[in-house]
Amino acid sequence: MGQVTATAEATVAAPPADVVAALADYEVTRPGILSAHYSDYAVEQGGQGDGTVVTWRLQATEKRVRHVVADITTTSDSVTETDRNSSMVTTWRVLPRDSGSKVLVVTTWQGAGGIGGFFERTFAPKGLRAIHEEVLANLAARLR
Repeated sequence: MGQVTATAEATVAAPPADVVAALADYEVTRPGILSAHYSDYAVEQGGQGDGTVVTWRLQATEKRVRHVVADITTTSDSVTETDRNSSMVTTWRVLPRDSGSKVLVVTTWQGAGGIGGFFERTFAPKGLRAIHEEVLANLAARLR
């Protein structure tokens, strides 16, 4: 077993505070920017920032579906989703960039061992990066 990491980044033409606020809005903005890989999205508690609990199904591949129940924590420059059902943690970090923002998404989890773990470490980060890139593109379009 070993830690698996998937990363993606994008530039968004909006101030960092606006980007963090959008990312922390699980009631309106988040469901509006998710890709088709997400289904059964629901806010279970809160909806804005710290203390929010949200659930969804993530279809990473044709056969791989993960049911996520995420506890949300925020800081002035990040939003973190910690999955209750696994070791998966996704952090959306927002940094100033020129007249806008750079958004860096990092997801980590404890991968499987053996040959299955080899394939997970090899292919899962690429697939998840593509999913994150689609969400980031939707976020950038929404905040224009």
